[in-house]
Amino acid sequence: MTAPVPPSSDIHAYLAEFEDIPGTRVFTARRARQGYNLNQCAMSLMKDENRARFRADESAYLDAWNITPEQKDALLKRDYNRLLDLGGNVYFLAKVFATDGIGFAQAVSSMTDLNFEDYTKMMLAGGRSPVGNRSIKANSGDQTAPTETN
Repeated sequence: MTAPVPPSSDIHAYLAEFEDIPGTRVFTARRARQGYNLNQCAMSLMKDENRARFRADESAYLDAWNITPEQKDALLKRDYNRLLDLGGNVYFLAKVFATDGIGFAQAVSSMTDLNFEDYTKMMLAGGRSPVGNRSIKANSGDQTAPTETN
């Protein structure tokens, strides 16, 4: 990743730099707009009656929300990484974790290539090593790999 862009520079270019960090999804204004309805749907699960309706028929519950087919599919599959890519915010998605009866750490472990036990051990040992996890472009050898621009 290059040096930080000074505040007077193009914010989109600055934010695009974060797209080069493996596993990092910055919740930008673009992602907020993209995931607005998805995140509102997740927040609706704060109410008991909505959780009951969701558990009874997830697909029908999601049909009542103006979410994209891709968001619906990812939510039904509990593909949290894809949901983040589609505008989901992990703090809103936590309502889904709770509805499923799983803790935040367990849900987050599903976003890695580790099972929960190994994920817990890794985190207790200080987290994932930064070696090889600093740049998608550097890891692929493609210095022109596409990045998000807005």
